[in-house]
Amino acid sequence: MEIIRNLFQTTLGISPETQSKLFSTLLIIFILWAFRLLIHRFLDRRFQNEPRVLYNSRKVAEYVVVVFGIFLIGRIWLEGIQSLATYIGLLSAGLAIALQDLIINLAGWLFILWQRPFIVGDRIVIGDVAGDVINLGIFEFNLLEIGNIIDADQSTGRIVHVPNGFVFKESLVNYSQGIPYIWHEIPVLITFESDWEKAKTILNDIINIHAPAIDRDVFMRSQQAKRFVVSYSTLTPIIYTKVVESGVRLTIRYLIQPRRRRGSEQAIWEAILKAFAPHWDIDFAYPTQREYLHFREGKKPPGSRTIQDARTQTGQYPRPTVIPPDKDDD
Repeated sequence: MEIIRNLFQTTLGISPETQSKLFSTLLIIFILWAFRLLIHRFLDRRFQNEPRVLYNSRKVAEYVVVVFGIFLIGRIWLEGIQSLATYIGLLSAGLAIALQDLIINLAGWLFILWQRPFIVGDRIVIGDVAGDVINLGIFEFNLLEIGNIIDADQSTGRIVHVPNGFVFKESLVNYSQGIPYIWHEIPVLITFESDWEKAKTILNDIINIHAPAIDRDVFMRSQQAKRFVVSYSTLTPIIYTKVVESGVRLTIRYLIQPRRRRGSEQAIWEAILKAFAPHWDIDFAYPTQREYLHFREGKKPPGSRTIQDARTQTGQYPRPTVIPPDKDDD
């Protein structure tokens, strides 16, 4: 051992004191690495049938090992500093200057663990990014992206890495927190000439089949430990009527689980198309253009004749009357 120390001192210029610190650091890293493996094996056996619990337990174990390792190694390299508060204060001051973004991300991680605005498995929207949370890290969390390049709330297959500090800078929407349902609306636009009352009756029958009412007791029990107070006076599906520029809009509104929204909308639209098909007095409205010719419409003041009337009676178009200019204008 002494020969190795002398070799390091002569060839690399590393003092015996520094060599001792390096050896202690490597020893601590090896011990913590072995301890981490033992914990992972124990957790794998204990929670092998509970993947989400296993994931969270392994993450907590890794965080504890990393924090403990930083503390032990810091005490080795910063001799004479025996106070934990002093050590943490100096470390924080240095990091705050050199690694501001990392500090913000670390603070965001602590905020996520403490306040739990979302957990693994939740579907969220943060800023312009939407997806399912698949991982929570110290400096970033990962989303399985939905939407964006796909015209629906379904997975794109892409992984989005979001810095934890975004929880302080961007608004956060959680589809899964509080209650397991969201309100979804499907607008159905029909022409003014359609029998809108019959159409509304048909839509009511369809929505009662494909989107049944949520039981109020089940709805109240679904709130997570009463952390959020969500109160709705109406939980049953409803259809709203509104007149817009192109026709009468009948808007279907109902509660649905977020991940079942696209399938539910498809089933409802297919039922609507099949139900409206036999009714000649119900037509969908869509943007159209109409050509309007006054003489073809036959609209004229009483006692007046159109150019078409003159052509029909005489066989030729009437000659225009020429009025000579007033001489006083000269």
